[in-house]
Amino acid sequence: MNLSPIPFAVRSTCPYCGVGCGVTATPLPDGAIAIAGDASHAANRGRLCVKGAALGETIGLEGRLLHPAVREDGALRQASWEEAIERVAGGLRAIIDEHGPDAVALYVSGQLLTEDYYVANKLMKGYIGSANIDTNSRLCMSSAVAGHKRAFGADLVPGCYDDFDLADMVVLVGSNTAWCHPILFQRIARLKDARPEVRIVVIDPRRTATCELADLHLPVKPGTDVWLFNGLLSYLAKSGVQDTAFIDAHTNGLAQALDAAQVDCADPLAVARHCRVEPSDLMAFYGGFAATTKVITAFSQGVNQSSAGTDKVNSIINCHLLTGRIGQPGMGPFSITGQPNAMGGREVGGLANMLAAHMDLDNPQHRDTVQTFWSSPRIAEKGGLKAVDLFKAIEAGTVKAVWVIATNPMVSMPDANQVQRALEKCELVVVSDIIASTDTNAFADVLLPALGWGEKDGTVTNSERLISRQRAFLPVPGEARADWRILADVARRMGFDGFDFDSSHAVFDEHARLSVFRNEGARMFNLAGLCGLTAHEYDTLEPVQWPVRRGADGALQGSARLFADRRFAHADGKARFIATAPRAPVNAVDPEYPLVLNTGRVRDQWHTMSRTGRAPRLADHTAEAFIDMHPQDALLYGVREGELARVSSRWGAMVARVQHGGGIARGSVFVPIHWNGQTASDARVGTLVNPAVDPVSGEPEFKHTPVQVERFGVAWHAFVLSRSELALDQVAHWTRVQGRGFARYEMAGRGQLRERAAWARTLLGVTDDADWLDYEDASDGVYRAVHVVGERIEQCIFLSPRTDLPARAWLASLFASESLTRLDRAGLLAGQALGMRLDTGPTVCSCFGVGRNTICDAIAKQDLRTVPEVTACLKAGGNCGSCVPEIKVLLMQTRAREAA
Repeated sequence: MNLSPIPFAVRSTCPYCGVGCGVTATPLPDGAIAIAGDASHAANRGRLCVKGAALGETIGLEGRLLHPAVREDGALRQASWEEAIERVAGGLRAIIDEHGPDAVALYVSGQLLTEDYYVANKLMKGYIGSANIDTNSRLCMSSAVAGHKRAFGADLVPGCYDDFDLADMVVLVGSNTAWCHPILFQRIARLKDARPEVRIVVIDPRRTATCELADLHLPVKPGTDVWLFNGLLSYLAKSGVQDTAFIDAHTNGLAQALDAAQVDCADPLAVARHCRVEPSDLMAFYGGFAATTKVITAFSQGVNQSSAGTDKVNSIINCHLLTGRIGQPGMGPFSITGQPNAMGGREVGGLANMLAAHMDLDNPQHRDTVQTFWSSPRIAEKGGLKAVDLFKAIEAGTVKAVWVIATNPMVSMPDANQVQRALEKCELVVVSDIIASTDTNAFADVLLPALGWGEKDGTVTNSERLISRQRAFLPVPGEARADWRILADVARRMGFDGFDFDSSHAVFDEHARLSVFRNEGARMFNLAGLCGLTAHEYDTLEPVQWPVRRGADGALQGSARLFADRRFAHADGKARFIATAPRAPVNAVDPEYPLVLNTGRVRDQWHTMSRTGRAPRLADHTAEAFIDMHPQDALLYGVREGELARVSSRWGAMVARVQHGGGIARGSVFVPIHWNGQTASDARVGTLVNPAVDPVSGEPEFKHTPVQVERFGVAWHAFVLSRSELALDQVAHWTRVQGRGFARYEMAGRGQLRERAAWARTLLGVTDDADWLDYEDASDGVYRAVHVVGERIEQCIFLSPRTDLPARAWLASLFASESLTRLDRAGLLAGQALGMRLDTGPTVCSCFGVGRNTICDAIAKQDLRTVPEVTACLKAGGNCGSCVPEIKVLLMQTRAREAA
């Protein structure tokens, strides 16, 4: 098969966060793909974060699922598409015939394109007749959806990114924007540089990299956001800041919302005590908000991922409704989505409690509208099972078949061990994926190879309602197919009409036409201007924000903002204040588990790392999972920085390395979400997470799980850099990341190693006649060895009873050399760089590969005082800017050492 890419630059969209950056992909003569930001795309204007910039490193076919597979006698074997489709369609049909449509389910993903999502929703709700289709977007933004629907009457984000440029105050709530949405963060940073008087407020229990930009950081007690914003609502009302004309003409429910806000939240001092913030800081926030008309309040997972997430969202929206700060430039509540097409999934009804085109399952007129348009034999009549309840139903046996598409619930779901029990018991597990081996795929009865980014074609919608094209620039690998096509193939095999799509363009056109069907202005989601696009018009579609219409000249007209006319989507056209009674997180207090676990992302990784884990430059910043905790808590619980510890809850446990990041309050710990069964022995944080959910949105409580931390005792620590894969069955703890031409393994063991050389040779698979250089200090337990093939390093291992192992960066650089020098060989055995080769230290700037030691050395030797000076000297911080907060810290630390 010809795997040559299309021989010209293609404009597409980044597949990571909800910022929705435009990218260009250009083939190079050596077969690589050059990725750059699309300067014409409104979301990023040519900028990319390091994850987006590294996309070219993730498109290889290593580990790809390229052919269908079916399970027989406990083992998967390659199968034809004909057999695989029949296995899926026949299995679903048999279960439906015996147990009814609610006995089957789809669990899909914000990684899907809108066209994929549309066909999945149509199949389940309109033809199978069940609403048992939910998405991993349930885990990150469903509270925002529920809050929008309660306040506005539909899932509507009022503003756009341009509003950040126009604001006089930006409040970031539960959002480490610097790491999770770097391009949007850099937009805010540029605003601050241009207008220093703009106030930046960060509300987050942790002091994250985002706080380095803030004028004010409120480190609220986890779970107290409703207290904080109810207090703000009460303060604004008492201060006379409300927009009475707007409230009277365009809202309902203020009295009830204010009554709820008076309970425990009328006194700012009481709010400060409950939220554990300084009263002066709280009043600075309240006073600043009251005095500033153009305020953007942007919120993300720290708000949504809570058993009170929907109330948190509405408590924020209430403050904007009270002041009338919505629908106008530079102001409003703003939900920042986590995935590239979380918004597109919402447009087509991808959640279990929604219908396509922003219509409602509990509305008989809406159900009739959708069924009539689809000419479908039936329509789901009630909401389906949301993610957590779905997997509980699978374990209970009421759902007997599940089709998982483009997601890895064995890692990402809360109480992930329960997900494992569910998949083990499920009669039929189908998985569509691009990767052959994931934690979830291990339980599949049928594996279906899907197209990946760069191969598939369709649309995505970002956080500001901007629809963009994601275009193919790579050929189809193996037998992979588009997800919409796989779904349509199964639907037709099940005997359903209505799935004769021949392209993503055909799917999109049907999606657009549904948005205007029986829509006489009643539904704000409206793609009238995109109906009837030709294939060429679809291929060349420029980014546009919905609602979309056409002007008199036929040109597309998007909508930057909603509610400028003060009309909302409730039947009476008015917005709703929602009474939000403060309440503690579910399972908040547990004497046996005295610490509170918070989870989230790290800077350079994405979800469960099936894509980012392929890019070596993305592994350098954070190479393994960690437990971030306060030094006093570490002392209290008998664990030390740099050593391994076990975190456990009532639902599960995991092991990772303790660190003191300096941003965590006493009583809390933070663990990243990314590591899985392919990248670590025991680091799936989902096994710990509290499965309590918000009663309205069904979103789980990822930010508040009672846990305990204890020492994970080991006898030795080691790391290996190896060009070949290792078998690690006998190692008590390990983590694996991809380097440039090698894999890096961090490991630890419990048993004493008496024959270290023999053990190391066995682990690395080295024969007796190999070129093997080693050093051993038997009394100290230290062992070092290097395996050389020809003149090139093949593998190296460093072992010690302590954690003080040599720096990895300079060792990794040796793998780029075609031959080892004598000094290199001596340095390998000495455990440190010798001669002219320098240890650059852990990576700070992943875009340009600049290490911490390099930055600190330049600061000291060249008397650098500012980030721009560091950038001019080393390039660090000059691309996506994600590392700028860390560079600021290094500047302060280096200057402090010099002053001492």
